[in-house]
Amino acid sequence: VFSDVRATRGSVKPFVNFNAKHDAEVLRKAMKGIGTDEDAILMLLAARSNAQRQEIKAAYKKAFGKDLVKDLRSELGGKLEDLIVALMYPSILYDAHELHKAIKGVGTEDEVLIEILASRTCDEIKDIAKAYKKEYGSKLEKDIMGDTSGHYQRLLVILAQGNREEGVDESRVEKDAKELFAAGEEKFGTDEDKFINILGNRSAEHLRRVFDAYKKIAGCDIEESIKDECTGNLEALLLAVVKCAKSVPAYFAESVRESMRRAGTDDETLIRIMVSRSERDMLDIRAIYKKKYGESLYSTIQEDTDGDYQKALLYLCGE
Repeated sequence: VFSDVRATRGSVKPFVNFNAKHDAEVLRKAMKGIGTDEDAILMLLAARSNAQRQEIKAAYKKAFGKDLVKDLRSELGGKLEDLIVALMYPSILYDAHELHKAIKGVGTEDEVLIEILASRTCDEIKDIAKAYKKEYGSKLEKDIMGDTSGHYQRLLVILAQGNREEGVDESRVEKDAKELFAAGEEKFGTDEDKFINILGNRSAEHLRRVFDAYKKIAGCDIEESIKDECTGNLEALLLAVVKCAKSVPAYFAESVRESMRRAGTDDETLIRIMVSRSERDMLDIRAIYKKKYGESLYSTIQEDTDGDYQKALLYLCGE
């Protein structure tokens, strides 16, 4: 359960005159006739909060003795199906599911591991690890270790603990900045362990102070140094951690932009971000997106997607 303060930054809010039984009936009717009324399905589900969708699922089972998600899967197809099914997961379980799929699929989808482990709060990460264990019978940490290696693996495992320190330790800000400088820019070859320990364990507020101090010492942003010193997955993970320490919504504004502005749309990433941020910080993501790219997220989605899938995404984005 998210605190109210955070929840109010979502574009999707609980539906006011909510009636789970009524919604279940509407969905049943939308699927039962000849041809499926996709419009009715996406309009209803995109306009309900995640908790309300769980109640609709229960009401549907009770009224019709059927699994709503299975029925949705059999009626819908393609990207719309992927999006609607994603919306039906409880949010913590959705993250666990995405991580599991990223690790257990063919090859590891590193961008998914990086995105989720770098951006979620400590409490969320602990809940995700619990849900992962319960759902898949294995430990998230163990599965990460089986599928990754080296410094990259070490940082993922640290992040998967969800044990960041809290607050700012004044006495350590300057020291951390100097250590990062000495570990990277100053010597030939990088002392990755220093980067991993500091970026993996300090609080976001503390890191923001360290980054300011670092810039004074190094004469460049920490991101520049990471790009110079590291490569591959470790570089991508360190950059994500730095960006999320600075601003999680800004990190997602950039990620969602990249998912659409490359050649061909990366629909998996687009769906994951729109679903997982719709009740958390979509309003902030939208504001930063507009400021940074000079156009609204809404209009980018409009240009980049089509059909019912587009309609559902736009509902999640909100005006």
